Amino acid sequence: MRRYRPLALILALLLLAAACGDDSDTADDDSSATTEADASGEEGTEDDGDAEEASGTVTIEHYSGTDEVPTDPETVVVMDTGVALSLLDLGIAIDGLGVAGTVPDELADIESVGTAFEPDYEAINALEPDLIIVATRSSATYPDMSEIAPTVDLTPAEDVDYLEALRARHESIGEIFGVEDEVAERFDAIDARVEEIAAQTGEAGDALILMTSGAEVTAYGPGSRFGLVHDLLGYGAADESLSDEATHGEAVSFEFILEAAPDVMFVIDRSAAIGEEGEAAEQVLDNELVGQTPAWSDDRVVYVDSFAWYITSNSLPGIEQILDDVESSLP
Repeated sequence: MRRYRPLALILALLLLAAACGDDSDTADDDSSATTEADASGEEGTEDDGDAEEASGTVTIEHYSGTDEVPTDPETVVVMDTGVALSLLDLGIAIDGLGVAGTVPDELADIESVGTAFEPDYEAINALEPDLIIVATRSSATYPDMSEIAPTVDLTPAEDVDYLEALRARHESIGEIFGVEDEVAERFDAIDARVEEIAAQTGEAGDALILMTSGAEVTAYGPGSRFGLVHDLLGYGAADESLSDEATHGEAVSFEFILEAAPDVMFVIDRSAAIGEEGEAAEQVLDNELVGQTPAWSDDRVVYVDSFAWYITSNSLPGIEQILDDVESSLP
């Protein structure tokens, strides 16, 4: 029996060593699995960070409040013609459009989602937008739109001058869509043109701004809706009595126009701007009384781009067209 004790002892030791080896391998496997899991977790966290950065947000203060909205949103619904034209001009795609009145050719191929006053909420919901933009005529829909998706109201502020409000609107667009540099460059050019035109209007006589709607004629003065001709671009007013509180202008007669004796007239045709039939502005003003004014005699009656002045003056193409029209009036 004693002959077999060493062998038994050796066998026991071998079995014990094998068992320890299995435990060590298991521990190594567990350690490897833990390391891989940790690495996977770290990669996941890094990926999550990248995803969060890619789908970041920005806080925008706007006409109807303050909202956190996604940057560089993929699906965008716009309920304002001026905003839509600015976005298009900056190379930003629009997926749904709801506007008031005539849709310009540049926007005709965008899917309609109702009008600024009567949105098609079902169509808007179906698009699953990442961002909705309302402004001016569609401003009242902001609460309902906010129930669908993050919404900003880019109605221009009323307590600042025209150009400052226009700049603020487009700076918000720049922040949301990552086009801050493009917006800054455009406004640098606009500022330069404004300065250049204003330097010449001081000696270019006094101006009268008129709008026709069918056979009716209204006039606008400094501080009014179209007062930038005076307030920003420096033209004197042919009649100082026109109220700056008359948002829709003051009805005037042909005798008034003759008495005001403007050196230059800027004429907006409302019917043409909104796509209504009616007597054209050129026909309305072609009469003996208006024909006696200095502006008529000197061929300085400017029939402006009515759509730009009346509908889209708060867009980049709109302000640039207005500057073109005013510049064309200079002698």
